[in-house]
Amino acid sequence: MAYPIAESLSRNPVLIEVTRGPLVECRHRGVVAVADASGSLVLELGDSRAPVYPRSAIKPLQALPFIETGAADRYGFKNRHLALASASHSGTRGQVTAAGEMLAAIGLDESALHCGTHLPRDEDEQRALLRTGSKPTPLHHNCSGKHAAMLATARHLGEPTATYEQADHPVQQRIRAMLEDMAGIEITADVCGIDGCSVPNWALPAANLARAYARFGTGEGLSPERAKAAQRLRAASRAEPDFLAGPARLDTRIQTLLDGAAFIKTGAEGAYCGCFPQAGLGFALKMDDGASRGAEAIVSMLIESYVPSARGKLPLKTLKNAQGKDVGVIRPSSLARVALR
Repeated sequence: MAYPIAESLSRNPVLIEVTRGPLVECRHRGVVAVADASGSLVLELGDSRAPVYPRSAIKPLQALPFIETGAADRYGFKNRHLALASASHSGTRGQVTAAGEMLAAIGLDESALHCGTHLPRDEDEQRALLRTGSKPTPLHHNCSGKHAAMLATARHLGEPTATYEQADHPVQQRIRAMLEDMAGIEITADVCGIDGCSVPNWALPAANLARAYARFGTGEGLSPERAKAAQRLRAASRAEPDFLAGPARLDTRIQTLLDGAAFIKTGAEGAYCGCFPQAGLGFALKMDDGASRGAEAIVSMLIESYVPSARGKLPLKTLKNAQGKDVGVIRPSSLARVALR
């Protein structure tokens, strides 16, 4: 069936306000769902039954078959490689090197990656490229670790590597079946989009994404093999947090600050997912306007609400001008403040 994705946006409430001086200058609407492994919602703000594109927020889930099939073990990948398979990395020198190591282990090089190319987010690596007159390669793409893991899975199972990113390839069909199992919903062709890195990205309701992440964080409702794979991916990101995102980025900071009490993963266009293993909960959110500042503000509030050890450690962000002066604040709306107190 066709879903009225665009119509659902107007029903979502204001979650974040951005002030300048005494006035609210900007408002970010969105949807938030928090659920347990059975799919029971403990929090819903907005239309959590309307499908949204999770984008890179599901990379850790997409990496599960990489572990389950035995591909990661066959090629001797370390924690940094497993974390990178789940990452939207910054293109630091270490991350680029690790992505190259993954390809070398399976007998391929960067030309096998179909993710495309962009400048690294890491400023040091950007400057290094400019100094040498070099151009970025597919290894610098923030999804290169995910793609290397997909290629390793295909190589391990004797599947074609030239078309691994296409929706009908066994690698992608395996991921689709895994998402259906984790989220508890049938995924139909009419919600399939193409991600920025060219692999399929299926739109799923935030409620079902929250359920999938509750299962990812607890292992409840999963086969022993899948539960072990999920635990291994979380442990790898905890052991090598810089390979999950990058220095100063929220995903990495939370791994370092909370030592596994929360696992979060950002996605493009204001998507975010994650889990609180000790609480047995998963969450998913999507900002209607795609604003990452709104998404990160809500994630910080969720963490403080469901992880007792985090309380007081994630203050509201201030809005700064070009001189570094505080000119406003990024704060929850009254609805979000009451729901997440």
